[in-house]
Order: sequence, then structure tokens, then C-alpha cells
Amino acid sequence: MICGFLATVGMSVSAEQPDWQDVETEGKHQEVYFNAWGGDGQINAYIQWAADQVKAKYGIHLVHVKLSDTSDAVSRVLAEKSAHNHTQGSIDLIWINGANFATMSEHSLLLKDWANTLPNFQLTDPANNPAVTFDFGIPTQGMEAPWGQASLTFYYDNLAINGTANNQPPQTLAQLLEWSTHNPGRFSYPKPTDFLGMSFLKYALVSLNQEPLNQKQLNQPASTFNTDAVLLPLWDFLDKLHPSLWRNGEHFMQSGAQMRRLIDDTELSLAFTFSGPEIPAAVKRFDLPTSIRSYAMTDGSLSNTHFVAIPYNASQPQAAQLVANFLLSPEAQAHKQKAHIWGDKTVLIQSKLHSKQQTLFKTAKPHPSALPFNSIKRTLSEPHPSWVNAIIQGWEKRYGVNQ
Repeated sequence: MICGFLATVGMSVSAEQPDWQDVETEGKHQEVYFNAWGGDGQINAYIQWAADQVKAKYGIHLVHVKLSDTSDAVSRVLAEKSAHNHTQGSIDLIWINGANFATMSEHSLLLKDWANTLPNFQLTDPANNPAVTFDFGIPTQGMEAPWGQASLTFYYDNLAINGTANNQPPQTLAQLLEWSTHNPGRFSYPKPTDFLGMSFLKYALVSLNQEPLNQKQLNQPASTFNTDAVLLPLWDFLDKLHPSLWRNGEHFMQSGAQMRRLIDDTELSLAFTFSGPEIPAAVKRFDLPTSIRSYAMTDGSLSNTHFVAIPYNASQPQAAQLVANFLLSPEAQAHKQKAHIWGDKTVLIQSKLHSKQQTLFKTAKPHPSALPFNSIKRTLSEPHPSWVNAIIQGWEKRYGVNQ
């Protein structure tokens, strides 16, 4: 019924943007409900720090609505639209990217043409930096303000790796297959319904489809015409990899947290994360051994930008813009990038900052388990969001029978 309703409602979600001074005047001393994933203590602490800052600067009361799945917030806005609640929505700001953005964009659930009016948006150099104006290949149209960047990071137990045949972790997808074959049971990945499991499969998919024609297909919606040909290299690779995985590839982990515990229990020697800073943080908490080291694959690191967006029916859109602009400030971006705070890579371009702002980003010597500075030499762009369902369906059909 929701889809039918959306098909018949043609309301515009653009709005004439007032001057920034008017945004500040109208946005101060309001309450902003920020719907954001709440599954990481460091991230939650950072959001609380940001809440304290916008309270001091603008008198805004920022409420972190902790989500276990961002799709829950998407469903809420859909439900509000179907109930004709077009002005008093329960969500003012949402942390979003990828498939959830695609869904909200497709159904006109986001406010348009506001992000590009934020004063701090220019510090991202949007004219020369498509990463801040495209989300998984989809133009943002001013519906999202970039917030941070993340990349797939591998980590390993240095003591365990040094006891294997070549004493080095694999550096490419091909080397991973060879390494796993010689070290059976020491690597695996979560089921693709998990974010990290899907991230590993997308990394493999993009790496295995370097031909220009297939790369073009990955940037377009998955369809009955391109799915089989593009996914075939992935299935061939997994057919070879699975017999050498943990538990012979007959059972898979449920989450990245479980994968990390298996590293700590020495059942696995090699794992990966989409949040590199969580590794030294886990070592400091004694959740991982001090022998853990992080690195980036040389054939590329799957990377994406994450954003904040404002639902079309937000109760406090001006106040939400003030928060989004603060999250883009050099002060907030530098604080977030600190390894002991969050370690999320900034979206600001250093050449757009003056010297005093640039000094905010200078850091002390990194933790031994942290990803070395400038380790990522090549980034791999996320495929179109529709490939997620294509991968899940194909994976379940081929490998999910015993799960």
C-alpha cells in the first residue's frame, strides 16, 4: 500500500532556501532528532560531543536516536508520508548512504538542494571531488551533506601470520585465495546479510570485474540482462575459496563482532573491518591481542562516503542544517578523525583550509595496530545499490542451504 501511495503522490520536496543568516536565526534553540546507528561506543560518544557543541553554539538540543538498522528510519518516514504527515516528521536528521539513500531518493523522502548551501560544504571542494556529490553512483542533488569516509581495512595477528608458510598476509584477492589454501580455516567472512560480509563480497566483485564493460555494468542497476555475466567471476572465486575457510565454508559467522572474537580466540589469523580505527581501539580494550596489525590490500580498498540527510517532512529543517554544517566544520572533522575519538577520515580537502585549520588535523604517532598513514593507494567505488540484493539472492541460492 505504501508503494501504491508513493506512486500517486507527486509532491515536491525541494524548498526555496533562505539566506544562511535566516537559517541560523530560525534554527537556534530547537530540538533536533538525529537518527543514527548506535552500535559503536566511540561513535556514540562522538555524537554526544557534537551535541554538546551545538548546544553551546546554537542552543540546539541534539537527540541521538540510536538505530540498529538505518532502514528502520526509512520505514518510519515512509509511514509518515502514507499518513499524510508532511510537516511534522519525527526525524530531523539521518545518517545515511547507499541503498537507504537510493530508496529515500527514489520515493522523494528527502529535502533537496540544501546541502550545497551549507557554508562548510565548499571545504569539500565539490567541483573537483565527486565523492561528495555522488552516493554509490547516484547524484545526491543537494539532499545529503558528506560526513566522513570509510574503507575496507584488513587486519591480522602478526604472531600467527609469522608462523605460516610465507610469513606475510595476502596483499590481493588472488593472494588471499592462495594464502587461504595454504592456511585452511584461518580466514572467513560473515554472511552477506551482514554489512561486513556484503562489503567483502562487493570488494571481491569489483576486483574481479576490471574489464571496462563490466565496470560500467556495476555502476548501473542490476538487471536480468547483466546479473549473470557480472556475478559469474564472483561465484567462481568463492567456489575455490570456500573449502579452505573456517569450518570448511559450511558455516559462516553472523557479524563482524563475531569475526573479531574469533581473531582474539586465535581461531582466525586474518579478518577485516570497514572501520579501521576500531582495531587499535579494540587492542586498547584488550579485546584483541597487541600483535594485531592493520593493512590495506594493494589491488584496492572498497571505499565510500557516508552522509547526513534531512527528511522532506522534518519538523526542524533549519536546525538540522545548522547541525549538518557543524559536522562539516574543520573543528568537528578534525576531532572525529582522531584515532582515540572515532578515526573516521575527513571529507574536507586540506587545500581548502587555511593554515590554522590544517593544524587541527596533525596527529601524534599512531598506535602500532592502526592502519599506517597513506596505506590506501587505490580505492574501489561501491557498485550501484541494487547489486546488494543480486549478490544476496545468488549467494543464498549457492551457499546458504546449510547456514
